[in-house]
Amino acid sequence: MWALRRTSSSLKLQGLRLATSRAGCVKLETICGQLEVNTNTFETPSAAYTTSLFHRSATMSSKLSTGMRGLSSQVGTETSSSSEDDIDDAFSELEGPEVSTDAVQDKKNTFEGNEDELVSDPDLSDDDFMEESSHDTLGLSDTEADPAEKLLTRKKLTSELFNAIVKDPNSSIEDVLSKWVEEGKELGKQEVTAAILGCRKRRMFGRALQLSEWLEKKDEFDFIERDYASRADLIAKVRGLQSAEKYIDKIPKSFKGELIYRTFLANCVTSSNLKKAEEVFNKMRDLDFELTAFTCNQLLLLYKRLDRKKIADVLLLMEKQNVKPTSFTYKLLIDTKGQANDLTGMEEIAETMKAEGLVPDLTTRAIMVGHYVSGGLREKAESILKEMEAGDLKENRWVCRVLLPLYASLGKSDEVARVWEICKASPRLEECLSAIEAYGKLKQIEKAEAVFDKMEQKYKKISSKHYSTLLKVYANNKMLSKGKDLVRRMGEKGCRVGPLTWDAMVKLYVEAGEVEKADSMLQKAVQQNKMKPMFNSYITIMDQYSKRGDVHNAEKMFVRMRQSGYIARMRQFQSLVQAYVNAKVPAYGIRERMKADNIFPNKALAAQLARVDAFRRTAVSDLLD
Repeated sequence: MWALRRTSSSLKLQGLRLATSRAGCVKLETICGQLEVNTNTFETPSAAYTTSLFHRSATMSSKLSTGMRGLSSQVGTETSSSSEDDIDDAFSELEGPEVSTDAVQDKKNTFEGNEDELVSDPDLSDDDFMEESSHDTLGLSDTEADPAEKLLTRKKLTSELFNAIVKDPNSSIEDVLSKWVEEGKELGKQEVTAAILGCRKRRMFGRALQLSEWLEKKDEFDFIERDYASRADLIAKVRGLQSAEKYIDKIPKSFKGELIYRTFLANCVTSSNLKKAEEVFNKMRDLDFELTAFTCNQLLLLYKRLDRKKIADVLLLMEKQNVKPTSFTYKLLIDTKGQANDLTGMEEIAETMKAEGLVPDLTTRAIMVGHYVSGGLREKAESILKEMEAGDLKENRWVCRVLLPLYASLGKSDEVARVWEICKASPRLEECLSAIEAYGKLKQIEKAEAVFDKMEQKYKKISSKHYSTLLKVYANNKMLSKGKDLVRRMGEKGCRVGPLTWDAMVKLYVEAGEVEKADSMLQKAVQQNKMKPMFNSYITIMDQYSKRGDVHNAEKMFVRMRQSGYIARMRQFQSLVQAYVNAKVPAYGIRERMKADNIFPNKALAAQLARVDAFRRTAVSDLLD
């Protein structure tokens, strides 16, 4: 298992340096002592506000913050144990591609009675289903998806009931089911479960929850732990963690096993709720559930974004409990190293991964390419890209959608054209989207538009997710007029405009210098549609107000984020405090506000706070006094 060695400054970790392996086990002789990240960004919270996560291990003495927050969406592929390979009814097992808006938060059901409205585009065909994320889909984002989505990527939907639900979006689930029975069709648990999975894949969580509730009410259907876990997951997604926790408390004790708690843990991670995630983890340890790679990966995922110093504690726990790292574990460590700009360490992790018989998958290699490009190591990036091609691209078409934006990030327009030439005779939807993104990066707008037109001709009914790809190209190139025309075109096509489109429009207006217009547009969209905007949409506008020193509007955006259900995170406070800094006015009570939200400043935020402290003393103030 992992051999972990702490240095004398165990909380000043420097990155992930992996040593050689022996006897088929991972040897990470220097991983803990070398996991240091930028201490300006990740500052250890005051001991007064910390709590021990690994309280069951007498040898674990590290103290972990319970207040830091901030997470968005992630790509991975493993399940935590082979016993789950045959899961039929799936729920939130967060290791896999998550199709989520950026920074899903723990929330109350702000739009009670409009649960289906929380989903922007449920009308996609199976082949058209794409990730909705504000991050680069090739990068390592920060949430993990449930096995429902993984299951549905392996086989086509066959549920007639699901198709009936999609075709009749204006009818309630009760009406659809009543009509189904009137037509003499069988309504068994298997059919309803298949419909739930279909709804999950389309992000129709409100509908899926209604189906699950109907299923549980029927006495003739026996609920097992898997069903309860699925229901708890849907409640967390639609109504928030608090409602899910209340439901879990009501589950019969005989069905309240490890599956229930790890499902809830996964949702805590997705919701960026560090305090609740640590509570759930400790609860699982108190109940003597076996520690799995899945559970550890959840913590690694959370700490990767919130406090990387704690990564070493998770790795040490894995070593002590003989929990073998998975490919996803390595993927997290590789990305963490890359983000710390330790490319040598990143390479060492990749080599150790290979030595353990785990071949880096396409996503992992794409992550490495991205970090090489950022680090200026173009030759190494190109070398990996050639390895990814693995011979004839015509026989490996699935690689094309990954290669297109990566070659574009290197400025290789000839390579982009070469790869697209292989696809364009009969392009797949994902390839079209990647080509649009690639040509946008190369600022070849006409070519991006040509690809979009070709996609629109082939796929008669495309969603707002697909329009948003071109809209982002316009936003990145400050083409406001074309962006507006595209949005009008979406309306004419009867395309539903949701949070992803709003986010692109916000960026479009902001890049054009029309911040107030972006603000009013977003507010109007929320009022008219009763849908939750993306975190990034709010923070983009808030940052602009902060740059101007516009405290009033920065505070207004802060309040709106709370009203939409976004819990306070350090990112909002950084933007808000910067508004006060730029306005050169004191921020009375800001530290108390942060403490109330369990936010503990890192070094950078602490420096900002010092500048807006109304009572700070300087050499000049002392002289004046």
